[in-house]
Amino acid sequence: MLKPLILTAALSSSIGALAAPTINNQQVEQQKNCFSGRFETYAIWRGMIENKIKRRVTEPQKIAQRMKVFDERFGEEQFNAFKDKLNCTNFKYKVDGNDVWGYVIKPKGSVQLLPTLIYNRGGNGNFGSVVFGAMMANLFPIAEQGFVIIGSQYRGTFSKDDNLDQFGGEDVNDVLALLDLIPHVNGADTNRIGMFGASRGGMQTHLAAKQTSKIKAIATIAGSADLKAGLEIRANMEKVYKNRIPNYAQNKDQELAIRSVLNWVDTLPKDRPILLIHGEKDKRVSATHSENLAAALKKHKVPHKLVLYPEDNHFLERSKSQADAEIVSWFKAHL
Repeated sequence: MLKPLILTAALSSSIGALAAPTINNQQVEQQKNCFSGRFETYAIWRGMIENKIKRRVTEPQKIAQRMKVFDERFGEEQFNAFKDKLNCTNFKYKVDGNDVWGYVIKPKGSVQLLPTLIYNRGGNGNFGSVVFGAMMANLFPIAEQGFVIIGSQYRGTFSKDDNLDQFGGEDVNDVLALLDLIPHVNGADTNRIGMFGASRGGMQTHLAAKQTSKIKAIATIAGSADLKAGLEIRANMEKVYKNRIPNYAQNKDQELAIRSVLNWVDTLPKDRPILLIHGEKDKRVSATHSENLAAALKKHKVPHKLVLYPEDNHFLERSKSQADAEIVSWFKAHL
């Protein structure tokens, strides 16, 4: 994951220009190429970022420093390589009467069906949305290893109805609806479907997988497993819960328990392996979430693997390539 400074590169502009259909389904609208508009070339994208920084920062040295960080995290050579190797499409679909944005990323030119991964983003509302920078940092490196990746931005994102996100409520339907679209994605293997998520997306992953038998393996990165315990470490998350979760004031304990997989580990299937990845210096979602969940999974004989990075944070800035390799290896082994 990357810090919000980079991820908020431009919400609406990440939608791109019209592309040839990647999903052959009449319920899917406005399929658009990710590599278009402000993201057609690295130079255009970089110029947009630089202009945005200049509107906030006046000192040339600080501007140069921020652009250096951008170039180090992304880079023109890497951008062009991904553009050559991958198809990336943003699309709109309907869930419960709501317009929801999603995306599909897959290797170009594959002649065989590829395992499919549903990715669940973190954040809430527009914060944490999967804009182009997030795709390039977190999803392109995995997709190029031979996976179709499909994900939801969750209802309300990129719209005026930002309050539609219930943080693990009805928005979970936006994830489950992707299962109906996968059979219509060219090149996606419907018999090999996995799911992974980061931060809040870890919670979303467990909530969605709980309602289907189609998911064969799971991975979470810095995932939330016990929301109530998490408030003891990061109390300001209660503002998010109050704003997002329906009836939170009246049913706080119940609503947090529903969203916390640690409370219902005994219901998890014994044939769906779970990978848990966490940085031990994570100050947003403590590594104890994954450690405690791993202990519970062991107790209930649910196959799993816990990977901790002692010197890393919520965004896995030091261990990104290692974490990606773990994810790729996990799903190749279990799908």
